[in-house]
Amino acid sequence: MSETIHSLIEQYGLIAVFIGCVAEGETAAILAGFFSHQGVFVPWQAFVAVFLGAFGGDAAFFLAGRRFADRPFVTRLRQRPGFDRAFDMLHSHPALYVIGNRYAYGFRLVGGVAAGLSTIPVMTFIVLNAISAVIWTILFGGIGYVFGLGAEQILGDELHKHQRLLVALGIGLVIGLAGWFAAHHLSRRTQKTDKHREG
Repeated sequence: MSETIHSLIEQYGLIAVFIGCVAEGETAAILAGFFSHQGVFVPWQAFVAVFLGAFGGDAAFFLAGRRFADRPFVTRLRQRPGFDRAFDMLHSHPALYVIGNRYAYGFRLVGGVAAGLSTIPVMTFIVLNAISAVIWTILFGGIGYVFGLGAEQILGDELHKHQRLLVALGIGLVIGLAGWFAAHHLSRRTQKTDKHREG
């Protein structure tokens, strides 16, 4: 079974990495770095897949806000907690916001749409988005690479295929739980802040 899963990762893993990095993709980026260290992915190909997913995802959200502002999908996003705060921050510090938005777990999609609804020029957004995606790729891909190095130090110089899968599963589980708790905490804080402002 592990041989089959490992073969699928080798064949289709980079596609999954790209898709995973389109949205909240920290887990996908870290796993890409981990499998790069283990020789499952060619490192430069993995990092390109992470970058394209990160850059393309935010560009798509920006386009949704810029071109489809009246569509139901965008309207629903504008009603999410924290959207008004994101929009205010975007107007006061546009460059800092575009570069830093993807690091706020749970708000990346909302932030991209907010940028599209703002007056920030398209080329300015593209350049800032590219800079942010490069930093994000190096950071989270690098974290995954370090995880791979650490796993080898603990389990031996060369991880077996089933060990790679178990470590990857553990990484994904820990990051997924941490992300859920972070998003839940931020959402509750945002709702309390919004209620306080209304009061």
